[in-house]
Amino acid sequence: MHSLLASPFLGQYLILRPGHAEGVQIHQSSFEELRAAAAEGHVVPAWLHDAASEAWGTTLPEDRLSAVMLVREPSPYGFVKASWEINLGCDYDCRFCYLGEKRFAGLAWEDKKRLLEMTRDAGVLWLQITGGEALIDPQFAAAYEYAHELGLMVQVSTNGSQLHKTAVRDLFARYRPYRLTVSLYGATEATYEAVTRNRGAWIRFTRGLDAAREAGLPVRLNVIVSDANEHELDAMLRLAEDRWGFPYQVYSSMSPTIDGEANPLVAQAADHLRPRSVFQGCNAGHTFFHVNPHGIASVCKVGRDPSVNLMTEGLEGLRLLGSVAESLQLRTGGCSGCTTAATCRTCRPLAKLYQEAGDNRSLYCQHGGYGS
Repeated sequence: MHSLLASPFLGQYLILRPGHAEGVQIHQSSFEELRAAAAEGHVVPAWLHDAASEAWGTTLPEDRLSAVMLVREPSPYGFVKASWEINLGCDYDCRFCYLGEKRFAGLAWEDKKRLLEMTRDAGVLWLQITGGEALIDPQFAAAYEYAHELGLMVQVSTNGSQLHKTAVRDLFARYRPYRLTVSLYGATEATYEAVTRNRGAWIRFTRGLDAAREAGLPVRLNVIVSDANEHELDAMLRLAEDRWGFPYQVYSSMSPTIDGEANPLVAQAADHLRPRSVFQGCNAGHTFFHVNPHGIASVCKVGRDPSVNLMTEGLEGLRLLGSVAESLQLRTGGCSGCTTAATCRTCRPLAKLYQEAGDNRSLYCQHGGYGS
């Protein structure tokens, strides 16, 4: 496994250490020097020794560069980030889940490998593996390792139910994640298990978070606030700060399911809803894409249609996503004729889901009541 990787990134060139947030920006000439040195079997250049020592306090071995660093090739596709639902199956049954029905299904192993290779070839440097619950996929460990070997900086989104297992901790010790994003659903056993509808989940979760803290894993907590746990919000924040010392973000706005069903909306804690920031565009479909468990690529997790089947169309299909992204921003439904789009706080694909779920504008439009 390589200790460092060098990669193009949005017209720049970076040296990264897998599993670490810190990086080093280099000039194109230095990147080309590294490409040549790796191809020709040269040793690690002196300036790279110095850069690694300054950035990460690490001493590189006196060895061929190719034994220490993976040099990523430039990509003509222009993507740098992606998310992948390895499987929609989950061991929790939260009633506010935006995925709706969570079926265990996905690609065979050889297709998973092919998908990861296409992700790399598209230029993706940062990959989020999510679900469902990613860690319960039978091939998660193999896919996670392979993504690292391909030179991807991997973030894993998880409910934390598997972090107590030795095999999972050993995997993350061998291949350190760039980030582990873990959802927090309560501060007591009774509330946590009422939200997740999984008996024994609290003990497994807290054991896993304790183990992650002891291992120094880069955890960030997503504190999920619903009508079933809002009374424990302060206690959840104390757990994050005092027991584990992990950074966190608080989420209270639920969205319809990806099929436009309104079920999750009834679980919102009305007193904790906050206006979103003004939507100023995003890179979905241009430098970012999302892939579902079957290899279907879309501009993001919300705007899933139109889409591209990477298993049949290959990398070239990704070139269609830019125009798809532009078309998805056209105002339709309840937003047709809006004259205040410049101050809108909701992207069009998300507004469309709300409209399909019943068009209660107070939930997504400040001019319809909420946030005005």
